[in-house]
Amino acid sequence: MTGKRIYAFGGGTADGNASMKALLGGKGANLAEMAAIGLPVPPGFTITTECCKAYSDALGRMPGGLMAEVRTAVADVEKLLGRQFGATTKPLLFSVRSGAAASMPGMMDTVLNLGLNPDTVEALAKETGNARFAWDSYRRFVTMFGDVVAGVPRKKFDAELEAAKKRTKVVRDADMPAEELQSIVGLLLRVYERHAGKPFPTDPWEQLERSIEAVFRSWNNMRAVEYRRIHKIRGLIGTAVNVQAMVFGNLNENSATGVGFTRDPSTGENTFFCDVLFNAQGEDVVAGLRTPENIDALAKRQPAVHTQLMQVRQTLEQHYRDMQDMEFTIQDGELFVLQTRNGKRTARAALRIALSLVDEGLLTRDEALLKIEASSLNQLLHPTFDPKAKKLVIASGIPASPGAAKGRAVFHPDTAEKYAARNERVILVREETSPEDIKGMAAAQGILTARGGRTSHAAVVARQMGKCCVAGCSSLEIDEHARIFRVGTHTVREGDVLSINGGTGEVMLGDVPTVPPELSGDFNIVMQWSDELRLLGVRANADTPADAAKAREFGAQGIGLCRTEHMFFDSARINRMREMILARSHEQKQAALAHLLPMQREDFIGLFEAMDGLPVTIRLLDPPLHEFLPHDPAIQQVIADELEVPVKVVRDRVAALHEVNPMLGLRGCRLGIVEPMIYDMQVQAIIEAVRETEQRGRKVDAEIMIPLVGTVDELRRLRRRIEDQLRRFNLERGARVKVKIGTMIEVPRAALTADKVAEEADFFSFGTNDLTQMTLGVSRDDAEKGFLIEYVVQGVYPTDPFATIDEEGVGKLVEMGVKLGRATRPGLKVGICGEHGGDPESIDFCHRVGMDYVSCSPYRVPIARLAAAQAAIRHGRSNHENAKTQK
Repeated sequence: MTGKRIYAFGGGTADGNASMKALLGGKGANLAEMAAIGLPVPPGFTITTECCKAYSDALGRMPGGLMAEVRTAVADVEKLLGRQFGATTKPLLFSVRSGAAASMPGMMDTVLNLGLNPDTVEALAKETGNARFAWDSYRRFVTMFGDVVAGVPRKKFDAELEAAKKRTKVVRDADMPAEELQSIVGLLLRVYERHAGKPFPTDPWEQLERSIEAVFRSWNNMRAVEYRRIHKIRGLIGTAVNVQAMVFGNLNENSATGVGFTRDPSTGENTFFCDVLFNAQGEDVVAGLRTPENIDALAKRQPAVHTQLMQVRQTLEQHYRDMQDMEFTIQDGELFVLQTRNGKRTARAALRIALSLVDEGLLTRDEALLKIEASSLNQLLHPTFDPKAKKLVIASGIPASPGAAKGRAVFHPDTAEKYAARNERVILVREETSPEDIKGMAAAQGILTARGGRTSHAAVVARQMGKCCVAGCSSLEIDEHARIFRVGTHTVREGDVLSINGGTGEVMLGDVPTVPPELSGDFNIVMQWSDELRLLGVRANADTPADAAKAREFGAQGIGLCRTEHMFFDSARINRMREMILARSHEQKQAALAHLLPMQREDFIGLFEAMDGLPVTIRLLDPPLHEFLPHDPAIQQVIADELEVPVKVVRDRVAALHEVNPMLGLRGCRLGIVEPMIYDMQVQAIIEAVRETEQRGRKVDAEIMIPLVGTVDELRRLRRRIEDQLRRFNLERGARVKVKIGTMIEVPRAALTADKVAEEADFFSFGTNDLTQMTLGVSRDDAEKGFLIEYVVQGVYPTDPFATIDEEGVGKLVEMGVKLGRATRPGLKVGICGEHGGDPESIDFCHRVGMDYVSCSPYRVPIARLAAAQAAIRHGRSNHENAKTQK
């Protein structure tokens, strides 16, 4: 731990700055930065992330001497403001907020109005002449402290407030009279004592210490841990704690709280995207407890403050050179800025903002590309609602996060997870979301809330996740207990299908048809820039001409993996494959394969024509034969009838092919050596397809990839057989067909002996799915159903190794394989074709080890193109070239 544990800000100066996010968290670093550049920031101090780590390491004990330093920091704030913490005249109140180095909206804890007790609430009422405000603040403090610090369920407190509102026939909290609020506080204090087992603390210093501890603890709460897992946030040591003098948006009708984005986070348009609530506190906006007004309302009511806020907007964006998400409070006509951070945005907005900032001279082209989250491009590549389709619109809300989502209505995040586990699409319907809903939000296709606005928790998190969201749909009468909602004459029950349009705010009953997306000019410009910069080629994993055409549409430079087994699973072909597997004689097998050969040939011709001279890597049959036979006795009988063989033949063959561990059994090149007729048929189909496509006047670059090689002898045997077959064909037909022959490196031994394997390989393609399974000794299918998520949550694995490459283990084998292979065969072409080929972090790794290309699903090709450009920007051309030539 560094010597300094507390960093002050305010009064036009600050101990820290924006570059210190690792130590001060994003919020603390930006508060210091804003204070230093002269923005109106209430004074306070930040307790470092190192203190949070020390607290966690000590199993929940405060670091020694920390509270003494806190008292000194509080005294400094008292001097700046001329107020005193805990005093009965001009009492100083604080907010206590979390703030990690990476933005995690709403995932950790906050306590507002800290320092109130029976004495200070009276002092605050007397000073302001506004007892309603004082007791409203006390009501809020008891609720937040009880929930965050003591673990009393918030709904216990909210129930008392809602009962009082019904009793007094008050709609807005701001209209609750002081006497009623004082009575409510008494009720809340009894709720606290009943559930916490002791009276509510009245000592402000005890309140402060316990709140700091609660923020430290919130670093490891379930929602924060889950958020970090979903967004791959790792390597951080904890949260900072920001203790800041309170300013009050709930003081009177001349006061307000608000959240603003310096540009529209949905579209990227250069307009101030701002929500304001008058006579309210910040939690009301973010939590969606009330539906706010837009910035025009502030311009009408307080034009001078509006002008100042617009100046702050410009200052922040010019200073940070990015779209900012800011929180502010207006206290009796005086503006204060409480937070700024780089704003979460949709992919569409990210492209528009990046290009605009380049046009405005704030960013270079390279800097702009690095601002775009590559994975977010996935949002742009999926369908939208068909404008010509019939639709039944039952309600409209605030379009909070764009997209077209449809699925079954569910009313609880746990239910959303359960439906998603069954591959069923859902729309999560809530009064408003809270951080505890994070798993359900991740599982849902879209989010629909009755309350909240464009800057509510639901909206902000949905935009970050790329989820569709309609918020503030106030016409919905939601009964979460009964799991229904009513709107007009319609009643929607859990399981009913809804469609929601995050661009228009429409809520529609039923499954509304969709149409393919139209990619914007912004997208094309970003892709053009990416292609000019990147050094990695980008291919696609494609098994059909339709997949290949889609891949070309998205900019693929070839096919890096064609899985031929997928061609056999077609309903018109699988029985031919089964005939071959069930055949009792060589002649029967040949006859069955003869039926399959023309089908395979036509498949390959389709791929070659779609790629039009670009490389096409065709992997020979990989899975074990038992995958083509049914294991269900009833289906075995159906298959026997269709093939006109006794059912016993089917059952006996299934039993004979049974393996204890099929992943490590008779598959891949082993099958090609033991059952060579299958590979012979596939190779013949490839050769004939090359010849026929070339005769049609098209260029072909065919690559045959042999899977699961573990020793060079396996590759040598199969290569010789392919070469002999190719030689015979050329001699017999007077042809000049050429194909490259390479291998998939997916067995650790192949990587360890890559210098030997390269003697027989024209290219390497790393199959990192199986390489990860074999290196970690983990079955992916079993792990995903069992321990994998728990391993990531507990930090055993820093991230899912099947989503992002394990650089320390699998990555070391890959890097070794690349170097050893090129030591034997300089210039050896090397790529990756596992699912990691579409993951931006893994693509960065592929750049660093000097690969030639990555291959991924067609819909991830644009992501890979941008991620490859970002890797080139971060690491440069020389890094990639040096890795390619290093031996």
